[in-house]
Amino acid sequence: MSLELHLELLSRRASFCTEGASGGRIYFESDVENGDNSYPFAGGNNTVEAASMELYPEYLNLPWFMADVGVVILEAPGVDWLDPGDYGVLPELNQFDVLKTKRGKQITDFTAVGYGLQRINPVFVEAEKVRMRSNPSLIQINGGLVGDFSLLLTNNASTGGTCFGDSGGPNFYGDTMVVAGVTSFGMNGNCAGTGGVFRMDRAGPLAWVSSFLN
Repeated sequence: MSLELHLELLSRRASFCTEGASGGRIYFESDVENGDNSYPFAGGNNTVEAASMELYPEYLNLPWFMADVGVVILEAPGVDWLDPGDYGVLPELNQFDVLKTKRGKQITDFTAVGYGLQRINPVFVEAEKVRMRSNPSLIQINGGLVGDFSLLLTNNASTGGTCFGDSGGPNFYGDTMVVAGVTSFGMNGNCAGTGGVFRMDRAGPLAWVSSFLN
């Protein structure tokens, strides 16, 4: 899953999605397998090759889940949407800290988007290459398992959630285009319970991604 940010050239992904990659491409269709493209090969319609893939520098110094963001720079001309509202926007610095102390007065739902598995258990896997969305809710922030670097969101059958293959996809704040974070990790092999989202409102990742937009 990719999210265009600016100049139709940038795509943000989790760090481990870009680590060691020699090349890549982005498919811009909601149904990749049945769309008008050359999946999984290069070329074709609605497909843009990656010019380069950048790894968040702290990913090499910290545990991966504390630095889990990367940037894919697309080959020009990239993708041109006519409506500027189709673009995700970066959050303000430390924007989501308020959810720790004033949660009852704030939006605590998110919109997760991705192309990952729809279902997995010991005897069955559903893995259509179709873009889907869900509306997980906040479980934990600033403390416990997630420290100050991630959000812990719900993953369950009633609200939906993320699964393998959704990593790097955006988690928008409520129904806005503000990217609170990117899907980072799950807590078990069944994609159930809760999932971790690497925060984009922290100084390091926010400044690093912003540097590609200047």
